[in-house]
Amino acid sequence: PGSGLKIAVPEMAARRRSDTRFHHVHGANVRMDPSHTQATRVESFANGLCFSREPLGPGQIFLVEIEEKERGWCGHLRVGLTAHDPQSLEVVPEYSLPDLVNLGDTWVFAITRNHNRVAPDGEAARAQGFLSEPYLLIERARIPRDKLVGRSRPGRYSHLLDDLYRTNVLPPTARRSRIGVLYAPRPDGTADMHIVINGEDMGPSARGLPAARPLYAVVDVFASTKSVRVIQVDYGFPSLQTLCRLVIQKHVVHRLAIDGLDLPPLLKNFCKYE
Repeated sequence: PGSGLKIAVPEMAARRRSDTRFHHVHGANVRMDPSHTQATRVESFANGLCFSREPLGPGQIFLVEIEEKERGWCGHLRVGLTAHDPQSLEVVPEYSLPDLVNLGDTWVFAITRNHNRVAPDGEAARAQGFLSEPYLLIERARIPRDKLVGRSRPGRYSHLLDDLYRTNVLPPTARRSRIGVLYAPRPDGTADMHIVINGEDMGPSARGLPAARPLYAVVDVFASTKSVRVIQVDYGFPSLQTLCRLVIQKHVVHRLAIDGLDLPPLLKNFCKYE
């Protein structure tokens, strides 16, 4: 006090939050909650098409969590991007694949139980373990990984998923799995579309997208996927909680080893992404 010393920290401390929501234009079988952040397919297995309310910015992820599943249907969530303004559609197509894609300037992929990542020729698939960096880097996009990771929880049959539970790798189509889509601009004026599953970049799913045109996220709440919820992502520095978790993770062999640490239960659960 009185020294006249000023410390400029607002810029460093600032956090940018993306306010992503669903568009009011959607499929006939979709029920949207008042906040337009939860989309539920109320009947049948189709007509579950949803869009982002606004076009995405470069490197901005549109992230959803699978909240509810429905047995008896074959197929899962579908995500992608479209250059069509949802407001301009005379009729919302019944399916994203093939109906919306057939309109052109639309790129959509089905999320499957198996690994969706397509590695370039000659590149071995990278093992995605429990310990990870605080940021996911895709071209120039720098996204805090914390919100991207789906939270698995042990249940009655968790012993069947021991390997998944140790590494916190949820099956892509499971409840609580988090799926995101974004585009990364290229020097030639085009863009690559990337799908992110539980914090892991699946690589470019489509290339040559028109980066100069507005691109909307596409989320098709299809078949066994019953309900999804938008997850807001903070772009900025990791929280103190997240930094503490990284330090703890670096000193354990695998995820379940955290149970043996002398830590409060809430902190253990946070460190295990529960």
